[in-house]
Amino acid sequence: MRLVGPREDGDSCQRPIRVIVADDSYLIREFLTAILSCTPTVELSEVCSNGNELRNAIAASPPDIVVTDIRMPPSGAEGGIRVAMSLRETHPQIGVLVLSQYAEPAYALGLFDGGTGRRGYLLKERIRDHHELIGAIEKVAKGGSVIDPLVVDVLIQARSRVRHSRLAQLTSREREVLAEIATGKSNAAIADSLVLTKRAVEKHVNSIFSKLDLPNTDDLSRRVKPTLIFLDEQDDDTDSPEQHIVARTTVNQPNRVRGSISSQTHTRRAGYAASG
Repeated sequence: MRLVGPREDGDSCQRPIRVIVADDSYLIREFLTAILSCTPTVELSEVCSNGNELRNAIAASPPDIVVTDIRMPPSGAEGGIRVAMSLRETHPQIGVLVLSQYAEPAYALGLFDGGTGRRGYLLKERIRDHHELIGAIEKVAKGGSVIDPLVVDVLIQARSRVRHSRLAQLTSREREVLAEIATGKSNAAIADSLVLTKRAVEKHVNSIFSKLDLPNTDDLSRRVKPTLIFLDEQDDDTDSPEQHIVARTTVNQPNRVRGSISSQTHTRRAGYAASG
């Protein structure tokens, strides 16, 4: 369903963000259309109901951002991820914000395969807050990354139960900071969120990356993925398959660590993490 014609070229700082929406749910499509059509910073160019329509829409008029369901017919459970992977090759300038009904760490990691820039993974419950959705779109459009805090919670909770996990080396405050790092926040944003000084956050970040043997970098996008991979990988010294609570996963072999939105949303304060 084409809503508007192609946008004329102009200053990218002045023009709205061109968005194509794709979801097989009529209610979700209508909900997103209602929100985005009333947002001055966004230009909703087309709404699609399946993967074929989405690919045709992108080919006809490439957008700035694609907002898509993670499960997209006809390809099925990984439709949104596959679109994101394809666009990284064909249209690297197009951002992708994937929406999901469940906290599925494997799909989040698959989405960020090849880089976290211009990629976002958000739970559908989160979009009830219009500001959350628009903020995620704007962040991805600027080249950043967004991952729902509940996905990080699922990873940290599972990882902490793995025998001999290196997370045991971290203090409670360092675990809080680690969760914020994984969601893509800058040190300044973490300081505001946890009511700490930026200097204190920097000390915690250095300690965390040292204890977990992770590369420390000032590039926000580049420090998200290694943190998520660490949280998702298994320990080599666990004694049995049952102790591999969180396993290394791929898009084709999804990890079934999943969290019901309704039962787990309370585990994390509202709001996705965005870098400042």
